[in-house]
Amino acid sequence: MAKSKRTAGINDELVFLPLGGTGEIGMNFNLYGYGPAKDRKWLAIDLGITFPDATEPGIDVITPDPMFIEGERDNLLGLVLTHAHEDHIGAVPHLWERLKCPLYATPFTAAMLRGKLAEHGLLNDVPLHEIPLGGDLTLGPFEMQFVTLTHSIPEPNAIAIRTPLGNVMHTGDWKIDDNPLIGDATDIATLKAFGDEGVRAIVCDSTNVLSPGRSGSEADVRKNLTALIGTLSGRVAVTTFASNLARLATIMEAAAANDRSTVLVGRSMHKITAAARETGYLKGVPLPVAEDDAGYLPPDNVLYLCTGSQGEARAALSRIADDSHRHISLSEGDTVIFSSKIIPGNELPIFELHNRLSERGIDVLTEKDHDVHVSGHPCRDELTMMYQWIRPELSIPVHGEPRHLLAHAELAEELQVPEQLVLRNGLMARIAPGPAEVIDDVPAGRLHLDGRVLVRAGEAPLRERRQMSFAGNVVVSLVVDDDGQLLADAEVAATGIPDLEDDLSIEDTCAEAAEDAVNRMRKSARRDDDAVAEAARRAVRGRIRFLWDKKPPVRVLVTRV
Repeated sequence: MAKSKRTAGINDELVFLPLGGTGEIGMNFNLYGYGPAKDRKWLAIDLGITFPDATEPGIDVITPDPMFIEGERDNLLGLVLTHAHEDHIGAVPHLWERLKCPLYATPFTAAMLRGKLAEHGLLNDVPLHEIPLGGDLTLGPFEMQFVTLTHSIPEPNAIAIRTPLGNVMHTGDWKIDDNPLIGDATDIATLKAFGDEGVRAIVCDSTNVLSPGRSGSEADVRKNLTALIGTLSGRVAVTTFASNLARLATIMEAAAANDRSTVLVGRSMHKITAAARETGYLKGVPLPVAEDDAGYLPPDNVLYLCTGSQGEARAALSRIADDSHRHISLSEGDTVIFSSKIIPGNELPIFELHNRLSERGIDVLTEKDHDVHVSGHPCRDELTMMYQWIRPELSIPVHGEPRHLLAHAELAEELQVPEQLVLRNGLMARIAPGPAEVIDDVPAGRLHLDGRVLVRAGEAPLRERRQMSFAGNVVVSLVVDDDGQLLADAEVAATGIPDLEDDLSIEDTCAEAAEDAVNRMRKSARRDDDAVAEAARRAVRGRIRFLWDKKPPVRVLVTRV
């Protein structure tokens, strides 16, 4: 594809707006806008999720808040997906009905999306278009070319974007692996040719910018895992990211080389391998044995390939560690290999999982002990190579925490890139014409998936849960007559609060405080249910704070008879 044949209008601008994944790792959601400030056409790239931590009780996943582009929905031309990782496609079934735009993806990513859309009853509603590897796509002023890269999942794509105001290279997630095992190697020739056209900006992965050298090859992991598994006796379980199809193939091949049959354990393992076989991957890789047949295999001839590398409580490996899995069990002398890295923030659940396994006499091996993992993101030498191929005028680091973005900008400056622009979610930058600069700050937040309901981060339910997790909660029931006289003793239900006095339970203490507060009220005030409830609430909360030095949420129910 040659340079854009369109010409720019006198008031046209090319802007970039991250709404997720900039200043953080995960939840990627990026927008490009073209046209006059009041009449832009928009292109979205990726729409991913991130996962809650211990401060977000009851939340299943977290998505970007699409409020800004939802208001521009009539001008949203489409959503392009670079690859099938959850932090790039996971929010699609949750947010598509707010955007109502067509989707574009290469075959493997499209297969994964179809599964997700089917689960949410959207398969027949969403216009999902498959783009061939290396294919072209034009949406309004955006002429795009999908460029094959390597990563830890099949079909990672950079998007080479051509517009009348200049070209942009949007890398998505990537690394350089000369022997990727699954899929094609990086299309260096196309990257260089795009660079030769002249590139206004590169929007680039920053995950491993702090790591020197290169990220390593999957071929080395296969060799190391095959050798390691050959030294082990008893049952072997290996856990890794289910989306890392090359690693799944590596583990299955390593098992076969050591006369072990692979058993897939965990829903995600089955979903990813089904999508892979549907799209022509995993040819020649031995078929797995069903979970319910695994018990018939001799211990030295089985390998369990499990979800749960990040210590997820509901994943397969966690249930195996608790000896609560329906089909799979491990015992003393067996081995678990963590063929993955620890994602920052997951240290506590992972180390707790290690300890639970170790307490049962199960050996735990990790990337710290053996070379059983390589990253899917570019280290500094790979980033340097990309910049040498693309030669952009402007570097916009994304997919990283603030320290990664700043280090990436410094590297770009060292590589003689004329401009660097470090953003955060919600900052809109004009890329062209003229020098890059921030021109707007739009709403950019998070939505929490709470069961089937999406709520904005910071709204009451999560605040209240967080407060309850630290200080319990109290419910007080009062029955009064028309004049506000108590007709019965206060009833109290207290959860998560210790008894605070030797001679009174917490319920009795709270009931006494509530009754005293109501009896001290003026008669006129007692006729107001809200006033009665507030007086009792303040009294109960004050009593608990005096005795315990904590302030639990207190709810008072007033029934007037």
